[in-house]
Amino acid sequence: MKKLENKVAVVTGGNSGIGLAAAKLFAQHGAKLAITGRNKKTLDTAAVLVGDNTLAIVSDVAKVSELDAQYKQVADTFGKIDVLVVNAGVFVAAPLADYTEEMFDTISDINFKGAFFSVQKALPYLNDGASIIITSSGVSNKAMATASAYAATKAAVTSLARGFSAELLDRKIRVNVLSPGPIETPIFGRNGATPEQVDGMKTYMADITPIKRLGNVEEIAEGFLYLASDDSKFMVGGDLVLDGGFSRF
Repeated sequence: MKKLENKVAVVTGGNSGIGLAAAKLFAQHGAKLAITGRNKKTLDTAAVLVGDNTLAIVSDVAKVSELDAQYKQVADTFGKIDVLVVNAGVFVAAPLADYTEEMFDTISDINFKGAFFSVQKALPYLNDGASIIITSSGVSNKAMATASAYAATKAAVTSLARGFSAELLDRKIRVNVLSPGPIETPIFGRNGATPEQVDGMKTYMADITPIKRLGNVEEIAEGFLYLASDDSKFMVGGDLVLDGGFSRF
């Protein structure tokens, strides 16, 4: 059974990692897909992986002026949007004493401001009854050295989901968050870390996760599908935690 037959879905940050996995699964379930990201090369590659007629849009969620054009292009191509996955995000970690204003602005502009305006600017282009899913993180409920700013942005979007849900109830638009734990994705290597450092971080994260492994993107994609489909129609302003017990033990 295809759970998103003829639905229009947009996945921000859909060019890699869990965003790409979600887009691929949505397409398998019949959705018409638009994916966004900042890198045209990776977007074009991802669009091929998602499937025929996938719309790839170069767009930076930190630049609010680009969001209107992004959604207009989706609407002009496919019509109004039924599923919006607000997934674009970055991980910038450093000790508190060394965290710069530039680091703080980067992570806040993409993870928090970007999420807020990705939803706000989508409103005229959303069908009533649409599902919005914001990617949070299990670390939002856990104290973790060097990641306090990242965790704060993810706690913030969890709060946004509740507030947005209250505002959009009259349109029957559901807003929920999905909180992954440590997942095997390219994000580990995006801060200039060496392969040895990346492997060490993965080993460490797996060790502090109760089930003693990293999650995989396909497991998280199933969570996105649940929140996107009518399977979760009674879930509003909720938080689906898929983290191997990372934030709970």
